[in-house]
Amino acid sequence: MDLALENGIWVLNINMIQSLALAVVTYYLGVWVKSKVAILERLSMPSPVVGGMILAIILSLLQGLGILLVHFDSTLQTLLMLAFFTTIGMMASIKVVKQGGRLLVGFLIAVSVLAVLQNVLGMSLASFMGLDKHYGILTGAVSMMGGLGTSAAFGPYFEQTYGITGATAVAITSATFGMAAALILGGPFGEWLIRRYKIHTPQPVAEPEPPLHIPSDLEADIVDEKAGQKPSFTDELMKAGGVVAICMALGGIVSDYLGEIITLPAYIGSMIVAAIVRNIIDCTKSVRIDGVGLNAVADISLVLFVTMAVNSLKLAELVNLAIPMLVILLAQAVLVLVFSWFFIFLLFGKNYDTVMLSVGGIGFSMGSTANGLAVMQALAEKYGSNARAWLIVSLVGAFLIDLINAVIITYMGTL
Repeated sequence: MDLALENGIWVLNINMIQSLALAVVTYYLGVWVKSKVAILERLSMPSPVVGGMILAIILSLLQGLGILLVHFDSTLQTLLMLAFFTTIGMMASIKVVKQGGRLLVGFLIAVSVLAVLQNVLGMSLASFMGLDKHYGILTGAVSMMGGLGTSAAFGPYFEQTYGITGATAVAITSATFGMAAALILGGPFGEWLIRRYKIHTPQPVAEPEPPLHIPSDLEADIVDEKAGQKPSFTDELMKAGGVVAICMALGGIVSDYLGEIITLPAYIGSMIVAAIVRNIIDCTKSVRIDGVGLNAVADISLVLFVTMAVNSLKLAELVNLAIPMLVILLAQAVLVLVFSWFFIFLLFGKNYDTVMLSVGGIGFSMGSTANGLAVMQALAEKYGSNARAWLIVSLVGAFLIDLINAVIITYMGTL
C-alpha cells in the first residue's frame, strides 16, 4: 500500500493481498447490515453487493470531492473469477442433463432467445438515447441473463476491448436492479398465472423445498471409490480445490487457442475443460465430485470475486447514465415478463411445470439463479413442489445459459 499526492488529490494504491482482505471486511459488513435492515433480507440482496456498495459510495464521494482516489490491484479478483466459473463447468454432467429431457432443451433454447432479445432491446434503446450500443448489452444479457458474476467478468472486458467508460459499474448496478425486480415480480406473476388459468397444483406440502442450492444430483466430492471412511471436510475441500486448479491451468491453454479464433472471456476455457473432466469422472466412476467441497470453492470464490468487483466500482461514472439506464432496465423487466408469459408458459403448455419454469426463468434472466429458486420455493410452500422444474432451472441457470450467454455477448459486442 502506498499513498502519494498527485495533481492535487491523494492517490492510494492497494495491493492484491490488501484488496482481498478489504473484500472480506466489506462482505461481513454487508452481512451485518442485512441483519439490521429487514427489507434487504426480504429481497435477498447479496451481502457482497450490500457491503461493497457502501464502500464504493464512500470512495466515489471522496474521489468526487477531490480528496482521495483509490486504485485496487485486481490480480486475485481475476483468479477468483476463473475459479468460480470453473466450478460452474464442473456441474455440466451429461447424465444430469438427460434427466431434464426435451423440456430442458426447449427451456434452454427459449432463454437463449431471450438473451438475444435482451441485447437487441438494450442496444436499440441505447442507440435511440444517443449512447454507445455496448451500454445496451451491459444492461441486457450481461447483467440480466448473466447476473453479478458475468457482470463482474464482462465489465472490465468491455472497458478494455471497447473503451466503455464505467462498464463494470453499469453492469453490476443493472444486475442488482434486476435481482430486486425479479424477487418483487416473480411471486405475484406466478400467483397470477395459477389463478388466471386455473392451474392444477399438487397438494401443499408439510415440508418446504430443500435449501436453495444446486440439487444433489449436480454435486460431487473428489473421493476415492474404495475409501474406507468418509474423508474430513479439509480433505474434500483440498481435492475439489485441486481439481478446480488443474482445470484452470488447462483452461488457460484452451483459452489461448480459442483466442486466436474468437474473442471470449478468459474463463470460457476453464469452463470447457471442467465440463469435460466432470463427464470423464462420471463415465469412469473412479472418483466422485462431492458437493460439499466443490460448493465451498464455488461459494468462497464467488463471494470474494464479486465483493472485490463491487468495492472497486467508480459510481461517479454513472451520473450521466442514470436516466437512460433506468429506462432500459424497466423495458428489460417488461420484456422478461411478456416473454415468460407467452414463450414459456403458453408455448410449453399451461400447467404447473411451466408456471414454475416461468417464475424460475424470471429470476435467473434478471440477475440470479438463486432468486429464481427462491421464488419457486415460495410458490412450492403454498402449492406443492415440482422437482422437474427445480432441476431444469438449477441446471440451465447455473451453467448451460452461462456458456451460451458468453458467446452471445461476445458476438453481439462486435456488431
